Amino acid sequence: MKKFEYVIKDEIGIHARPAGVLVKEAKKYESKIILSANGKSAEATRLMAVMGLGVKCGQTVTVEVTGADEETAYKAMKQFFEKNL
Repeated sequence: MKKFEYVIKDEIGIHARPAGVLVKEAKKYESKIILSANGKSAEATRLMAVMGLGVKCGQTVTVEVTGADEETAYKAMKQFFEKNL
């Protein structure tokens, strides 16, 4: 398992558009990707679950990646968060 934390910089947080792009990115990988914030967790491939986390600007999200391609998925997700959120 690989894990990183990221502080959301997007002014609106993880809202519909970036959540949709995040889910699309997460579905590219075999590994299970779990987002945790506000005492809740969601699988990154489930749009409504990701939006249900209610992550706002300035909040910290923990991203856990576990699976066959976890190194690749970890790097890609970290890069995605830095570029988009």
